[in-house]
Amino acid sequence: MARTNEKVRYLQKSKHYTPAKHAEGAEKALKVLEGRWKMIIIFHLFTRPVLRFSELERAIPGVSQKMLIQQLRELERDGIVRRTVHPQVQPNVEYDLTKLGRALCPALDALLEWGELRQSSSKEGG
Repeated sequence: MARTNEKVRYLQKSKHYTPAKHAEGAEKALKVLEGRWKMIIIFHLFTRPVLRFSELERAIPGVSQKMLIQQLRELERDGIVRRTVHPQVQPNVEYDLTKLGRALCPALDALLEWGELRQSSSKEGG
């Protein structure tokens, strides 16, 4: 059986490698994605690169307008989502993923694969 440090070799490339440092970094990354609706918003923006606020609101039927605004503001503050306001008679607000937000795609794909693996192994009994 391989040891954890053998499986996660890339962590040791850092001169200041410590498991606690990397755990802290992972916690900070997960904190950005923490929130009932953030992952759903991000996955909708992977599917359709630019969405208006009203389109997001319709795409996520269980979210209140207040909560959607709050989650979008947090994603914007963290540099994941970009908000663009088109000044018109009725302002048009669009959201898209930033370069940093698009960079989440491989990590979220890996997380989905892990979730599927976990689900299939729990059905098999271990």
